[in-house]
Amino acid sequence: MEEKLKELMQELGNAINESLSDSDRIAAAIGEIKRAGYDVFLVLEATIGFNKREESEGFESDDAELEAETEAAPPKRRFESTGKIKLTTQDHKFLKALKIAIDEEKH
Repeated sequence: MEEKLKELMQELGNAINESLSDSDRIAAAIGEIKRAGYDVFLVLEATIGFNKREESEGFESDDAELEAETEAAPPKRRFESTGKIKLTTQDHKFLKALKIAIDEEKH
């Protein structure tokens, strides 16, 4: 992974932690739980996805150009469903753990 991307991901993680730490509402809720006689362990999981853009879609630092992009309507995308999905072994295990049965066509 690129070093710059690692730095940006770390900054995002720090920003999320800081915003949670600075939240008066979260602090108040934790305080209430502690006053009720409980210890609090807060574990949050975030899934953050990203894709590398094509070179022609690269990041531009010019504010005017960035502003123009945000004002323009996003291009319409069309997705067609074939009605079929591919499940991995992990998917099967997860669904089985949730007691979800799936019917698969065998070809």
